[in-house]
Amino acid sequence: MIKNELYQPENNLIFLFSGWYGIDEAYKTTSIHQKQVLKSNMKNSKTNYRNLRDMSDEPENNLKSEIGKRIRAQREGLKLSRQFVAEQLGVALSTLQAWENEDREPSATHILKLSECLKVSVEWLITGDEKTESLQLPASISSSTAVDVQGNHVDLEEFVFVPRYNVSASAGYGAWNDDESPMFTVSFRRYWVINHLKADPRKLSVISVVGDSMMGVLNDKDIILVNHDDRDPREGIYVIRLDSQLLVKRVQRLPGSQLRISSTNPAFEPFIIDLDNIPSDFDVVGKVVWYGRVI
Repeated sequence: MIKNELYQPENNLIFLFSGWYGIDEAYKTTSIHQKQVLKSNMKNSKTNYRNLRDMSDEPENNLKSEIGKRIRAQREGLKLSRQFVAEQLGVALSTLQAWENEDREPSATHILKLSECLKVSVEWLITGDEKTESLQLPASISSSTAVDVQGNHVDLEEFVFVPRYNVSASAGYGAWNDDESPMFTVSFRRYWVINHLKADPRKLSVISVVGDSMMGVLNDKDIILVNHDDRDPREGIYVIRLDSQLLVKRVQRLPGSQLRISSTNPAFEPFIIDLDNIPSDFDVVGKVVWYGRVI
């Protein structure tokens, strides 16, 4: 049987539920945000009290069966993976599976979190009453979400979308670049860009490589990620502009304010740029921080 309790802290009537949900001290352990959600979902306390009082006449195992089915049906309706929902709730994947398989039941605290994650009311999760005003099943997933090719939930906020330009940096003889309009974008994980590349996503672009002067390191038709915020070369592979041509070369800073520009292919001679007398047609476009290749 379900035990229903009414708490009246500071004369505010708040409806809470316990019993098989495993929360006898629900009010004490529920966060302020969860209390606000609970107040909103249970604002008509008299009606909700009668609803759950009527539920007390039903066998406990029937209730557990129904809530497990509703959790699974709503999750699948939103095309959310078990892994994603478990992470949002802060529980193990096996715990969520046990709830959906009716082997275990969620606590009141987890029902509140399920309500928020699955975009349904607490009352609907408990009773299955689709006539309640608080039940609003979303027609589609939020604009900040998408699904992968397997139908798993993808949070778009976890990614940055870098413009892919119709530009080639020559790893041989320079290529002219009249058209520098982005064709599309290439996605990278935001965490990787910020924490590993230490780069500002707004300063990145993706272009392609042509030629064989950097063969073995960068090959013809590779794509490269360029950090335009790194234009003061020390040592590494950089995209440079020379004689209105884009080149991708290995750059080494030498004593005496000089840059040695070289290739991995010995057929291409290295040359020196004097930083105290920089040619007017020379510019450092940015550092190559990643490449992609079709094999």
